[in-house]
Amino acid sequence: MLPLIKKYEPQTKSEIIAQDEAIIQIDSFIENYKKQKKKSILVYGPTGIGKTAAAYALAADHQLEIFELNSSDFRNKDQINQKLGSALKQQSLFSQGKLILIDDVDALSGTKDRGAIAEIIKLMQKSVYPIILTATDPYSKKISSLRSKAVLVEFSSINNKEICAHLTKIAKKENLNIPQDTIKSISRRAAGDLRAAINDLQILSSLKNIDINVLEELGMREKQENIIEALVKILKTTDPNIAITAFDYVNETVDEQLLWLDENIPKEYTKPADLARAYDKLSKADLFQRRIRRWQHWRFLVYINALITAGVAVSKDKKYDTFTQYKPTGRILKMWWAKQKSLKKKAIAEKIAQNTHTSTRQTIQSMPYFQYMFKNNKQVAQSLTEELDLDKDQVDWLKK
Repeated sequence: MLPLIKKYEPQTKSEIIAQDEAIIQIDSFIENYKKQKKKSILVYGPTGIGKTAAAYALAADHQLEIFELNSSDFRNKDQINQKLGSALKQQSLFSQGKLILIDDVDALSGTKDRGAIAEIIKLMQKSVYPIILTATDPYSKKISSLRSKAVLVEFSSINNKEICAHLTKIAKKENLNIPQDTIKSISRRAAGDLRAAINDLQILSSLKNIDINVLEELGMREKQENIIEALVKILKTTDPNIAITAFDYVNETVDEQLLWLDENIPKEYTKPADLARAYDKLSKADLFQRRIRRWQHWRFLVYINALITAGVAVSKDKKYDTFTQYKPTGRILKMWWAKQKSLKKKAIAEKIAQNTHTSTRQTIQSMPYFQYMFKNNKQVAQSLTEELDLDKDQVDWLKK
């Protein structure tokens, strides 16, 4: 029996779900490849949203033979040359043209795959065929040199309604007697991952008794949760068992978690006694955090998590029924802006360092010199922009 994920994979670009703008960009890139300055396109986004499927569908639309490489297929410069180099040199079957797909390029390791990224860049700049790269994290340090040579296109998570509509369509075609409530639950649990949702539908379709409770057999996927969802788990419950897992899959440091709670507890807890108890838990967590910094006693992390999740949750006598809009603290926004500026500065420094054969650290120290040239010499600024392949944001930064 053919798996549903294979049976219902998109055959043309019109069948790709919820990525219309991205598909237009990739389609145009392939159509006008010979005119493109950059010879590859980097498609990025969460897993299971159709990045690889889109490459195959677009190859079919343009009647191109597709040659796929995965990061697990090569480990070093020689293997890249052997596989990718050969694919770029050989004509496609029946002379119909070719599309090169390099999947999960950000999964290359920094040590075992040394030289692989540099070799990919070298080969793709000579390619007569369009190249599509896929990645989950386009800003991974490992592919920073590759990122600057590619056109970036984002694939976004698919919302629950679109996943639900697609699953309903599949269930109807397959004559699956699955209740609509169950399909909606599958869609919610997938958290934007369409591939996972279809796989869950297949698992359910193989069971004799199907109802919403059967979903528990599938288990919750370990997804990175949004910080707002974590706050809801803590501030809108009095159950410590629910609250204690709130930050398990949140990509925030302990310091950032403390700041989010510090900002939003007063918005939720309006009774003075509840507020006092909640801040008592935060202050104790902060003490543990200071001891970790000073003495490196990392075992205290478990106490910090218990205090800022379950501790804060049980600080209130009962749940508040009012709607609360949670917001980040001004300090987090300032930290975020500072980080963005630093990343932009570092990205420019990496480009300059690569072209001047110096270290990134030395280049960062010399950045005021480059800024002075950009401000005071238009000819030099234009020359550097072209030589370093600087984008508009980077040029604006240097001019400030």
